[in-house]
Amino acid sequence: MGDDSEWLKLPVDQKCEHKLWKARLNGYEEALKIFQKIRDEKSPEWSKFLGLIKKFVTDSNAVVQLKGLEAALVYVENAHVAGKTTGEVVSGVVSKVFNQPKARAKELGIEICLMYIEIEKGEAVQEELLKGLDNKNPKIIVACTETLRKALSEFGSKIILLKPIIKVLPKLFESRDKAVRDEAKLIAVEIYRWIRDALRPPLQNINSLQLKELEEEWVKLPTGAPKPTRFLRSQQELEAKLEQQQSAGGDAEGGGDDGDEVPQIDAYELLEAVEILSKLPKDFYDKIEAKKWQERKEALEAVEVLVKNPKLEAGDYADLVKALKKVVGKDTNVMLVALAAKCLTGLAVGLRKKFGQYAGHVVPTILEKFKEKKPQVVQALQEAIDAIFLTTTLQNISEDVLAVMDNKNPTIKQQTSLFIARSFRHCTAATLPKSLLKPFCAALLKHISDSASEVRDAAFEALGTALKVVGEKAVNPFLVDVDKLKLDKIKECSEKVELAHGKKAGLAAEKKELKPVPGRTASSGAAGDKDMKDVSVPKPGPLKKAPATKAGGPPKKGKPSAPGGAGSAGTKNKKGLEIKEIVEPELSIEVCEEKASAVLPATCIQLLDSSNWKERLACMEEFQKAVELMDRTEMPCQALVRMLAKKPGWKETNFQVMQMKLHIVALIAQKGNFSKTSAQIVLDGLVDKIGDVKCGNNAKEAMTAIAEACMLPWTAEQVMSMAFSQKNPKNQSETLNWLSNAIKEFGFSGLNVKAFISNVKTALAATNPAVRTSAITLLGVMYLYVGPSLRMFFEDEKPALLSQIDAEFEKMQGQSPPAPTRGISKHSTSGTEEGEDGDEPDDGGNDVVDLLPRTEISDKITSELISKIGDKNWKIRKEGLDEVAGIINEAKFIQPNIGELPTALKGRLNDSNKILVQQTLTILQQLAVAMGPNIKQHVKNLGIPVITVLGDSKNNVRAAALATVNAWAEQTGMKEWLEGEDLSEELKKENPFLRQELLGWLAEKLPTLRSTPTDLILCVPHLYSCLEDRNGDVRKKAQDALPFFMMHLGYEKMAKATGKLKPTSKDQVLAMLEKAKANMPAKPAAPAKATSKPMGGSAPAKFQPASAPVEDSVSSTVEPKPDPKKAKAVGVSSKAKSAQGKKVPSKTSLKEDEDKSGPIFIVVPNGKEQRMKDEKGLKVLKWNFTTPRDEYIEQLKTQMSSCVAKWLQDEMFHSDFQHHNKALAVMVDHLESEKEGVIGCLDLILKWLTLRFFDTNTSVLMKALEYLKLLFTLLSEEEYHLTENEASSFIPYLILKVGEPKDVIRKDVRAILNRMCLVYPASKMFPFIMEGTKSKNSKQRAECLEELGCLVESYGMNVCQPTAGKALKEIAIHIGDRDNAVRNAALNTIVTVYNVHGDQVFKLIGTLSEKDMSMLEERIKRSAKRPSAAPMKQVEEKPQRTQSISSNANMLRKGPAEDMSSKLKIMYRTYRIQARSMSGHPEAAQMVRREFQLDLDEIENDNGTVRCEMPELVQHKLDDIFEPVLIPEPKIRAVSPHFDDMHSNTASTINFIISQVASGDINTSIQALTQIDEVLRQEDKAEAMSGHIDQFLIATFMQLRLIYNTHMADEKLEKDEIIKLYSCIIGNMISLFQIESLAREASTGVLKDLMHGLITLMLDSRIEDLEEGQQVIRSVNLLVVKVLEKSDQTNILSALLVLLQDSLLATASSPKFSELVMKCLWRMVRLLPDTINSINLDRILLDIHIFMKVFPKEKLKQCKSEFPIRTLKTLLHTLCKLKGPKILDHLTMIDNKSESELEAHLCRMMKHSMDQAGSKLDKETEKGASRIDEKSSKAKVNDFLAEIFKKIGSKENTKEGLAELYEYKKKYSDADIEPFLKNSSQFFQSYVERGLRVIEMEREGKGRIPTSTGISPQMEVTCAPAPTSAVSSIGNTNGEEVGPSVYLERLKILRQRCGLDNTKQDDRPPLTSLLSKPAVPAVASSTDMLHSKLSQLRESREQHQHSDLDPHQTHPSGTATTASSSTANIDDLKKRLERIKSSRK
Repeated sequence: MGDDSEWLKLPVDQKCEHKLWKARLNGYEEALKIFQKIRDEKSPEWSKFLGLIKKFVTDSNAVVQLKGLEAALVYVENAHVAGKTTGEVVSGVVSKVFNQPKARAKELGIEICLMYIEIEKGEAVQEELLKGLDNKNPKIIVACTETLRKALSEFGSKIILLKPIIKVLPKLFESRDKAVRDEAKLIAVEIYRWIRDALRPPLQNINSLQLKELEEEWVKLPTGAPKPTRFLRSQQELEAKLEQQQSAGGDAEGGGDDGDEVPQIDAYELLEAVEILSKLPKDFYDKIEAKKWQERKEALEAVEVLVKNPKLEAGDYADLVKALKKVVGKDTNVMLVALAAKCLTGLAVGLRKKFGQYAGHVVPTILEKFKEKKPQVVQALQEAIDAIFLTTTLQNISEDVLAVMDNKNPTIKQQTSLFIARSFRHCTAATLPKSLLKPFCAALLKHISDSASEVRDAAFEALGTALKVVGEKAVNPFLVDVDKLKLDKIKECSEKVELAHGKKAGLAAEKKELKPVPGRTASSGAAGDKDMKDVSVPKPGPLKKAPATKAGGPPKKGKPSAPGGAGSAGTKNKKGLEIKEIVEPELSIEVCEEKASAVLPATCIQLLDSSNWKERLACMEEFQKAVELMDRTEMPCQALVRMLAKKPGWKETNFQVMQMKLHIVALIAQKGNFSKTSAQIVLDGLVDKIGDVKCGNNAKEAMTAIAEACMLPWTAEQVMSMAFSQKNPKNQSETLNWLSNAIKEFGFSGLNVKAFISNVKTALAATNPAVRTSAITLLGVMYLYVGPSLRMFFEDEKPALLSQIDAEFEKMQGQSPPAPTRGISKHSTSGTEEGEDGDEPDDGGNDVVDLLPRTEISDKITSELISKIGDKNWKIRKEGLDEVAGIINEAKFIQPNIGELPTALKGRLNDSNKILVQQTLTILQQLAVAMGPNIKQHVKNLGIPVITVLGDSKNNVRAAALATVNAWAEQTGMKEWLEGEDLSEELKKENPFLRQELLGWLAEKLPTLRSTPTDLILCVPHLYSCLEDRNGDVRKKAQDALPFFMMHLGYEKMAKATGKLKPTSKDQVLAMLEKAKANMPAKPAAPAKATSKPMGGSAPAKFQPASAPVEDSVSSTVEPKPDPKKAKAVGVSSKAKSAQGKKVPSKTSLKEDEDKSGPIFIVVPNGKEQRMKDEKGLKVLKWNFTTPRDEYIEQLKTQMSSCVAKWLQDEMFHSDFQHHNKALAVMVDHLESEKEGVIGCLDLILKWLTLRFFDTNTSVLMKALEYLKLLFTLLSEEEYHLTENEASSFIPYLILKVGEPKDVIRKDVRAILNRMCLVYPASKMFPFIMEGTKSKNSKQRAECLEELGCLVESYGMNVCQPTAGKALKEIAIHIGDRDNAVRNAALNTIVTVYNVHGDQVFKLIGTLSEKDMSMLEERIKRSAKRPSAAPMKQVEEKPQRTQSISSNANMLRKGPAEDMSSKLKIMYRTYRIQARSMSGHPEAAQMVRREFQLDLDEIENDNGTVRCEMPELVQHKLDDIFEPVLIPEPKIRAVSPHFDDMHSNTASTINFIISQVASGDINTSIQALTQIDEVLRQEDKAEAMSGHIDQFLIATFMQLRLIYNTHMADEKLEKDEIIKLYSCIIGNMISLFQIESLAREASTGVLKDLMHGLITLMLDSRIEDLEEGQQVIRSVNLLVVKVLEKSDQTNILSALLVLLQDSLLATASSPKFSELVMKCLWRMVRLLPDTINSINLDRILLDIHIFMKVFPKEKLKQCKSEFPIRTLKTLLHTLCKLKGPKILDHLTMIDNKSESELEAHLCRMMKHSMDQAGSKLDKETEKGASRIDEKSSKAKVNDFLAEIFKKIGSKENTKEGLAELYEYKKKYSDADIEPFLKNSSQFFQSYVERGLRVIEMEREGKGRIPTSTGISPQMEVTCAPAPTSAVSSIGNTNGEEVGPSVYLERLKILRQRCGLDNTKQDDRPPLTSLLSKPAVPAVASSTDMLHSKLSQLRESREQHQHSDLDPHQTHPSGTATTASSSTANIDDLKKRLERIKSSRK
C-alpha cells in the first residue's frame, strides 16, 4: 500500500503519466471528472493536458485505455485547444484502438474521430483514416472504412471529401478479407446516396458480380436527396433551424438547400486523368495520311479507343486535332469522317475546357461538313460540335459560325441554325449579351425567309430558344421587322424549348417575359408603335424613315443595313423602297422644268437666268419663300435642284445670289425627301464653292444638310473624291475641315476609313500647307473614334509628317468622342429602345474597330511558309518569321483566319535560339494590333504559350513577352485569359521568373476589372504556394497580388482555400489574408453612363461618376464646387458602398423617413461644460487610448444619447461600415443648417471621428476627413475656438493618420491640420505635432516634421514650444534618422527656421554630429534662400492663407498656392526692407522689420475683406521695437533714393532667376542663365545685378558641382546638353567679370569656391573626351584669367591662398589641382606691381601667416613638388620688394607676431634689401607707413605725419592710418601731433584718440571681439570727417572697437544728414564718391561663408548703400537719442494696432 499512497499524492496530470497502470487509471478517472466540471472552453486547465491526450488513447493496458478514451472524448468535445491534438490522437486511435478486440474501444475511437470532425478538423481526420486504409491489419481497415462511412452519413458530402475515398474504393473491393469487401460495399452505397450516378464511372472496372450487387443495393435507396444529420460547430445554428422545420412538418428550405448540395459532385472531378498522347501508335501520323482508307481507319480506331477514357490529361493535342480535322474536312470516305468526328467528341469530352484552344480550328470545318446527307455522319458531327461547344464559349466561336451562316448549301444553313439553337440552350441571359445576340439574330432573320422549309424551321427554333433564354425585352429590338405570322412561330418554338440548366430558369423567364404579350402595343411602347406603323400604315413618310434606320443603326462591319438582312416580306418591301429612293431615276431637264413650274411662281423660273443680278437675286428670294412653304411630300427635290443648277448654275458670279442659292439647297435637303440622285446634281457645285470666302459657310451648311438626308458615309465619300479630283487647294482644305466637323456632329458610324485614308494621304502630300494642316486635324478627329490603330496606315510617311500626326494624336489622347448631335433624329426614330442603351458603349468600341477594312491573309500563309518556320536550320526559320512579319505589316489590319500560323508560331516560342523567340514575340504583338479584338480566339493556343515565355531566364526575353501579353490583353480584355485552367497551370510551374512576372501582371490587371470568371479561384492554391516561395521576389509579388485576388473572390472564398495548406502555412497565409483584407481595393465603378442616370444629371457629368453612390448625393449638394481631388477620393469608395448605393433608396423611402425629420443634433444647455467637468473630476474615462476599447465606445454612446438623434446614433455605432458612411453623409448634409447643434456636440463628434480613424475601411476614413474639412471651415467662419478638452481628445488621433500609406489621406489630414490653426492656436498645436514625430511610423515622422516647418514658416518662431531651443533640438535629432524622407523633412524644417531666424539656429540646435551638421550646412547652402524673405512672407501669408482656405477647400499650405506674382512681390518687398534696414543683426532688426513692415494704412482702410486672426497679432514681439537700431523711415528714404529707384522691381526678379540657376533641371538653369546674360550684356542694366553677385556666384558653382557630380555621370543625359549648360555658365561669368564694378563685389569665400569649381572643371577628363570639350576648357582658361584680373585683388589673393592650403591638405586632391592654383598665384604675383595699392596687405599677410602655420617650412620641403615653397617665397619676395620695410607694419592682424614664422622670414628678407631701403623712403611714404630713423629731419617727420593724417581722413585707409599713427607714437613717444589735430573738428580729435586706444587694447590682446555671429569684427562702419573739409566723408574703415561717445558724435552727423535738424543736404557728396570697397572677414573660408551667407550677402549690399551705422557694437550709452526719437514712433504704432484690433471686433 505504501506504493499506492505515494502516487495518490501526485497531481492528476502526473498520475496520467505514471508507470503504474493503477495510477494511470485513477488519473484518467479524475481527469474525466475535471473535464466534465470545467465550464469554460478556454480555461487554462485544458492546456495542462494538451500533450497527454495521445497517451490517453494509446495506453498499453486495455482497461485503462477504455477509461482514457472516455476522458479523451470529453476533452475533444469541450476543450478549446483540442484541435491542436488532432493529428497525433487520430493516428493513435487508428493504430492502437481500431485493432482492439473490445467493441467498446472501437466505438469510442470512432466517436473521437467524429468529434474531431465536428470541431472543424475534418480534413486532418480524413487524412489519418485514409492512411489507415493502407494498414496491413484488416481490422484497422474495416474500422477506418466504417468511420469514414459514418462521418459521410452524418456530416454529408460537403464536409467529407469524396474524391480521395472513391480513389481507394476499387482497391478495397479487391481485398482478400471479406469484412473489408463488405465494408467497402456499405461505403459505396453511402457514397451513392450522396452523389448518385457520378459514382458509376470510377467503379466501372470492379468485379462484375460486385457491381451487380451494388446495383441492387443502389436501386433500394430512397430517391430523396440526403441531408446531413450532424453539423460542425460553426453550423450548429443551422441544425437548430432544421429541427424547427421538421417539427413544423415542412422542409421547404431543406429542398432549397439540397438544390445546391446534390449536383455539387461532378463525376468528371472524381476521375483520374489518363495520359494518351504517348500511347498513340508510333506510326499514327503516317497512317492517317496513308492512301488506303483501311490504314487510315486503323489509325482512327486506335485513337477512338484511347479517347474513350472519360478524363484525359492535359497536353499538347494540336497535332492530333489537326490530323483529325483534316480527316473530317478532306477525307472522301464518309465512314472515316464519322469516326474522326467521334474521336474529336471523345477528346472534347475528356479534356473539357482544355480543349477550348483547339475549338476555333475545328468548328468551321465541322459546320462545312454538314453538307453530308448521311444520317450517321450528321449525327457524329452534331455530337462532335456539341461536345466542342461545351469546351469553349459562344463568343469565341461566333465569328466562325456567323461566317458559315451565309453558305449557299441549305443543309449547312439548317444544321448551323440547329447548332445555334442547341448552343443557346446552354447559355443564360448573362452569357448571351446583346452584342452577341445581335449578329446571330441578324443572320437567323435571313434564314426565316429562306426558300427551304427546313432552314426556316431551324432558324425559328434558334430564335425561339434565344427568346426563351434572354426574354422578349432583349430580343424584340431585333424582331422589329418580322411579320406577325413569323413572330408567332418564334414564340411557339420558344414555349417548346427546354433549357439545359433545368426547368426553373426557363419558367422564371417565361413568367417574367410573357406577361406583356397579349396586347402587342403594351410591350415596350416604342417597339409596339413601330410594329403597328409598319404593318398598317403603308404611307411613304414613315416607311421612308425606317430604311434610314436600318442603315443608320449601329451597323456591324461597316455594311449599312447588314443587321437588317433581307427579312420578311415587309422588310423586302421596304428594302425595295429604300433602293428606289436612293437610286431615284434621273429626270430630264424638261420633266424637271415641268415639275418645278408646278410649285414655283412663273416669274421665278423666267428670271433664273436673267442677265441682271438683281433680278436673279429677287428670283432666289421668291424661290426660297416657295421652298419654305412647301410640304415634304409635295416637294420635287430633284426638279428644284436642277433649276438651281440651270445656267448660270454654280458659275454664278454675284456672291449674294450664290449665297441664297446655297441656302436654298440646304433648305431643300432639310425639308424634302432628298435623294442621292439630287445630291449628285449639287455636290459638285458645293465642293467648288466650299473654299469661297463669302459663300464657303453656306456651302458647308448645304453639305451638312445633304449628309443628314443621304447619310454622312455616302456624302463624305462623294465630297472627298470630288474635292481631290480638282486642283483648288482652298477647296480641298475646307472640305477636310467640313468633314472633321461633320464627323463630330454625326458620329463615326458607317464611315469607311480606308476610303478616306487614300484621300488623306494625298492631302498630306499636298504642297499647300493649309491642306496638310486640315488633313492632320481630320486625322485627329478620326483618332478620337478609331484609336491608336489609325496610326498604322501612316507608318510609312516621312518622319517629320509622322511627328506632326503623333502630336495631333497626343492632343486627342484621353478625350472621349463627343455624342453625335446630328443624324440621330432622322435615322434613329425606329432605333433601339432604351433598354439597349446599356450595351451600346461596348458595341461602339468594337464597331469602330470593325470599320477598319481587314485583309484576308490566310492564302499567304502557305504550307511552304509554315515548313520554313519549322525548319531545322535557324536561318531558314528566321526567314520564315521575317516573311510573316512582312505579310502582317503589309496588310495592316487582318481577318481572324490565319490558317496554320498559330501552331507554327507557338513552336517558335520555345525555340532554342532566343533571338527567334524575341522575333516571334514581336510578330505576335503585331498580330494583336492587326487582328484587333478578334485575336480573342487565339488566346488559348497562342496567348497562354506567351505566358510560358515569362519564365525565361533572360531579362530581355521576359520583357518582350510581357509587352506581348499586354498588347494582346489590350485587344481581348482579361476574361479569355482567366477562363479555364490554363493560367493556374502556368502559375503551378515552379519557375520563379514565371511566377513573379505572371503575378506582377495579374496585380496590374485585376484591379481594373469589374468582374472575373469563376476560374480565378483555381489560381489561389498556387498563389498561396508563391507566398511561401523560396524566392523573395516571388513572395513579394504574391503579396502584392493578394488584395486584388480578394477583391474579386472575397475574403471567405480565399480563407476557405487555405484549408488544404499545412497548419504552419495556413496560419501564415491567414495572417496575410487579414492584412490584405484591410488593403483590399474597391472594384472599379460601373462606367459613368450608368451612374449619371439615377442622379438625373444634376451635377456636371464630369464629376458625377465619382460621387454617384446615392448616399453621397448629399455631399454634392453641400459643396457646389466639386474639385477633382475630392471626386477622386470619393471614387475610391469600396465595392460594398456602390452596392449599397443601389439599396438605399428603397429602404429609406419606406419606414425611415418619418422619424428622420427634425434636427440630428439636439442642443443641450451646458451639456458640453458638464461633460468637461465630469472628465476633469474623473467621473468618466479620459479620452486617451492606443486602440479604442469597448468601454470607451459605450461611454461615448451614452454621452451621445442625450444630444444625437436616435436613428443617427444607430447608424453611427452600427457594426457595418456602410452605416458609418451613411451617418457621415447625413452629418455633412446637416452641417450648415445645424451650426449650433454641431458646436454643442463638437467634443462628441470629434471623439466619434477618432474612432473612425481606427477603422480599416478606407471609404469611411475618406468620408470622415471630407467631413472634418467642412467642419473646420465652418468653425473658423463661426470664429469658434477649440477647447483644450476637444483638442487633446482629437488632435493626437488625427496626427496618427498623417502617417497613412495612401497619399490622398495624408494630403487631407494635412489640409485639416492647416485649417485647425484657425480655431486652435498654432503654438498649442505644436506640441501635439511634436509628439507625432516620435512615432515608429516613418511616414508619420516625416509628415509631422514638415508640418512643424510649415507652422514656423507661417507663424514665426513663437510657435515653438516649450522653447525654441528645446523644439529645435528635438527636430534636429531626426537629421540622423534611418529613413530618407524623415531626414529630408527634418533638414527642410530647420532650413525653414533658418530662413526665418538666421544664424541663431546653430545656437538653438546645439551640438550635432559632424555628419548631421554637414548635411544641414549643405542643405542650407542649397536652399539658397535669403533669410529676410521669410519675415515678409509671414506678413503676406496671414491674409493670403485665410483667403485661400475659403476659396479652395483643399489648398495645402505648401501647395503652389502663391502664384508667381505674389512670390515676386514678396521678394521685392523683402528687398526693400533690406535696403532700408541696413542692419546685419538677424534677431533684433529683422524681427522689428518683420512685424512693422505691414502697411498699416492699408489695413486700417480695409474693412474686413481679409479675416485677420487676433491671436496672431498678440504674438508679435513688441519689445523688439525698443531695440536702438530702428531708424525712422523718412531718413532712410533720404539716404539712398537712387537705390530704391534702381531696384524697384528688378531685385525680386533677379533673386528669383538666380535661384533657378542652381536648378537640377538643365533647361531651367539655361533659361535663367540666358536671362542674366541679357542683363549683364547691357551696360545700363548691368548695374541691377549689384548686390546679387555673391548670390549669383554661389548658384553658379553649385551648378558646376551638380554637373560634375550628377549630370556628367548620368548616362541618359545627352552630353550636348551639358556642353550647352557649360557654355552658358562660362559665357555668363565672362560677361560678369568684364564689368569691374560688379566683379569687385565677389567675396573671398565665394571666389575660393568659384576657383575650386573652375579648376576642377579644367581637370575633368570626361570633358576632354567630348567633341566640344577642348573649346570649353579654353573658355574656362580665359575666364580664370578674367577672374584673376578683375576681382577685388585682396579677395582673390586671399581666396587662392586658402584654396592652395586646402588642396595641399586634402589627400584626395590631385597634384595637378594644386599646381593650377599656384599658377594662378604666379599670375597674381605678376600683377602685383600694378595692384599693390589696392590690396589690403594686412589681410594677405594674415593669410600667409595662417598658411605658414599649417605648413611650416619643414613640412613644405617634404612636399613632392618644390612649387609650393617657391610660390610662397616668390609672393613674399615681391611684396617685400614693392613695400620695403613698411611691410612689417602690416602684420597688425596677426595675434602674437613674435611666434610667427612669417615675421622672421620677412625680417630676413628685409636685411638683404636694407641698404636700398633708405634711398627709396621718400617715394614709399605716399603708399604706406614707414619706420623713420631717429636721424630723420623735422620736415620729413611733418611730411610723414601729414601723410598719416591724410590716410586717417580717407575712407579707404582710415584703419591703416590709425595703425601707422599708433606705431609712430609708440616709436617716438615725444612726437608732437597736436598741430595736426587742432585745426580739425572736436569729433575728429576724439575719433583719433579713441582709435589709438582701441589699437592699444587690441595689441595687448584684450580687444578681440568674438566672431560667433558669423560677421568678423573688422566689419565695421565708422565715420571719419576729412580734416580738409567741413563736411564729413563717411566710409568703411577697418578701425577697431569704439566707445559710446563716438556713436553719439556719429548720431549727430546722421541726424544732421537725414534732415532731422532741418539742415540742408545740398552739400552731400555725390553718390559715386561714397562707393567703397567691400571689407571682408579675416578668413572667410567656404564654411564660414555658408554659416553666415546671409550676413555676407547683406554686407556686400550695405557697402553699396553707404551704410551710415555700425550694426554690431551698439552700446547702451549710445541709445539715448535714438530712443527718444523712436518712442514717439512706437506709441504711434501701438495706437494704430489698437485701432485695427477694435475695428476687427
